[in-house]
Amino acid sequence: MSRVGKKPIPVPKEVNLTVQGSQVTAKGPKGELSWELPPFIKLEVKDGEAQLQSTRDDKHGKSIYGTTRSLIANMVIGVSKGYEKELEIHGVGYRASMQGQKLVMSVGYSHPIEYTVPNGITVAVKDGTLISVSGPDKQLVGEVGARIKGFCPPEPYKGKGIRFKGEYVRRKVGKTVA
Repeated sequence: MSRVGKKPIPVPKEVNLTVQGSQVTAKGPKGELSWELPPFIKLEVKDGEAQLQSTRDDKHGKSIYGTTRSLIANMVIGVSKGYEKELEIHGVGYRASMQGQKLVMSVGYSHPIEYTVPNGITVAVKDGTLISVSGPDKQLVGEVGARIKGFCPPEPYKGKGIRFKGEYVRRKVGKTVA
């Protein structure tokens, strides 16, 4: 069996983890998430811990066992603490602002780029160049961050563009005059 799957999942007091059939639901102060368990995996919640059991012992069963444990642990962390990704905008005249549920970015194109933020995700802009994406769903927070970065990825010559905070952009040397 998977070493990851065998570990119990600690469930904080503010989180309510319930199982109805194969549907797992986590409710907490940051929101509510649900996910469907694979048919060969059972989840038991008792005494502030959740434990998984798998009925399959083949390679596929073992891999799904560990993945399921990680996904449920991410749900519990997401509804209790939440997840956050921060992005930086580099470039002269590059900036962003929020207009209702839309993120409006001016990143070197002839027109501003508008991105509608999905439900359950919060986007905040600080100083016009720092974008903070937060929410309870780890996968959705990462996906929204990657989409925002995809509008203007950092280029290697001057480093202009949108990047994750702390991301290293490998720079290239420009042309030299002989």
